[in-house]
Amino acid sequence: MPQHEAVFRFTTVHAGRIYQSLLPELADEVNPRSVVECRLEGDDTIVLTVAAQDTSSLRAALNMYLRLVNVADEMQDL
Repeated sequence: MPQHEAVFRFTTVHAGRIYQSLLPELADEVNPRSVVECRLEGDDTIVLTVAAQDTSSLRAALNMYLRLVNVADEMQDL
């Protein structure tokens, strides 16, 4: 059972596109010690929830998914 959790809400007009770009990564289990969920709230908000058994697993999952969100958002501006 995960003991540590972080929840992020990103509001952007590109929420749907960013969410779609994250779906392939969410389908693969990267680390068995962490669980990542992502969902859309309305048309403009992505909610990313990361839970892990320990802080190092939480940090690793956060680094990966926050980087993916950032890159996907930057690509919308090109």
